[in-house]
Amino acid sequence: MPHADHSRPAPRPRHVSPVPLATLAELLGTAVPEGEHPVTGITHDSRAVQPGDIYAALPGARFHGADFAVQAAGLGAVAVLTDPSGTERAAATGLPVLTVPDVRARMGAAAVAIHGDPGRDLLQIGVTGTSGKTTTAYLIEGGLRHAAKDGEETGLIGTVETRIAGERIKSERTTPEATELQALFAVMRERGVRSVAMEVSSHALALGRVDGCVFDVAVFTNLSPEHLDFHPDMEDYFRTKAQLFTPARAGVGVVNIDDEYGRRLAAEAGVPVTTFSAEGHPDADWRAADVEIGPLGSTFTALGPDGTRFRAAAPLPGPFNVSNALAAITALAVAGLDPRTAAEGIAAVPGVPGRLERVDAGQPYLAVVDYAHKPDAVESVLYALRKVTRGRVHAVLGCGGDRDPHKRPRMGAALARLADTAVLTSDNPRSEDPLAILAAMLAGAAEVPAHERGTVLVEEDRAAAIAAAVARAEAGDTVLVAGKGHELGQDIAGVIRPFDDRDELRAAIGRCPFSPTAAHAPTATCAVSPTAPPDQDPDARRGPLQ
Repeated sequence: MPHADHSRPAPRPRHVSPVPLATLAELLGTAVPEGEHPVTGITHDSRAVQPGDIYAALPGARFHGADFAVQAAGLGAVAVLTDPSGTERAAATGLPVLTVPDVRARMGAAAVAIHGDPGRDLLQIGVTGTSGKTTTAYLIEGGLRHAAKDGEETGLIGTVETRIAGERIKSERTTPEATELQALFAVMRERGVRSVAMEVSSHALALGRVDGCVFDVAVFTNLSPEHLDFHPDMEDYFRTKAQLFTPARAGVGVVNIDDEYGRRLAAEAGVPVTTFSAEGHPDADWRAADVEIGPLGSTFTALGPDGTRFRAAAPLPGPFNVSNALAAITALAVAGLDPRTAAEGIAAVPGVPGRLERVDAGQPYLAVVDYAHKPDAVESVLYALRKVTRGRVHAVLGCGGDRDPHKRPRMGAALARLADTAVLTSDNPRSEDPLAILAAMLAGAAEVPAHERGTVLVEEDRAAAIAAAVARAEAGDTVLVAGKGHELGQDIAGVIRPFDDRDELRAAIGRCPFSPTAAHAPTATCAVSPTAPPDQDPDARRGPLQ
């Protein structure tokens, strides 16, 4: 699948009806400034200010946005929206200042008003959960596109990219800030988009990024420990996600009751809920039956209300993608689409960037890249690959720095227990010492009993780690490179250097050619790190994992 275009700035609508600053001041409950000040945009980034914008000056960890108000004024800002701590610095620019107690809490409402509430003209489906958000959003967008009438376009907003009627723009975060999000909706409306699938992160809900959005359908995939560097505990994480399933955020909900937190959400949600179960729970409104797992995808029978029954497909491998496909079918049915038509569009989705994305360079084994970067996701991906691998599984994984450190031992343990070769390496160490991160992962791997543990290698250099896994691969094996997925860079000590797991995996395969007429064994021609230990006896394989 082509990569997203990452060179273009986020678009803005071409046609905006100016809104008087006085009208916005009344909406925000602030003093009404004197004079005529027509407003045509809003941004929280002083570098992105365009003439006619309100500059939203947010407090930050090290700086206050008001410190950059002079820059915003020089670019044509007509006013500054800030909090009491930024008011004096903002006023020094000579621009009108709208002071509110919490800028984030009011920024969404201002953006909605400036852009004329563009979301009301779109069918909006929001997807939240720990795992599966990206894949489910892509599958929903595929169903929307297949069902669209002539002249109708679709949109997608998520971790990998934003898509507007075919244009692709690299995403900086899972859910854009409220100022950017409402501008994107306005652009979509201009370009004939009538429906959009969107990922909604817990950060977005906690930080007001989706303020002003009322989704037609909210979807919950699952919940497992993640972002516990941001949320104090799982209860706070759950309650933040649950905000999406209230009348202020959504009309109806679609919830996975195979998940423990999903069952709780279905009981506590403040909006009507339709449930689904890929495991075939009899109480679910939509269920999967007769599931057939394949190496490239799965097929299943979708069972819906009132005797609805039809054959459907998940276009990516793994049982969890049956759940993602069923979530998409359920959401689209609840949104009013014909579920069979929606299922056809879902089955036709060609893939999702960095989600069990295949890398094919002519090798006689499966090579995939996946974004799995938390323990449960790593386990799910490895179990899924086990089901479709005749030989051994060789997996590469790292943990990100400046993120939840408690998951690192669990991720090391999961890799050591479920892969025949577990190569521990760097992800995005950021400001942390890569070796300290690896030490935590290795400690977890060491807790796995030796008879349950695969061969564990430690290679700090990620490219060398990928080469080490490729060097061990034989016909019928699988090589998995996990953790970074679609990402195009690696953050080391604050410097982001170009790095794409897909490109590195393809290059490593090319440097380690496989002879179709002889059993493969690593040779000196393969680009393997000289610090990696020699290969084990290729016949000394462990039996199937239970």
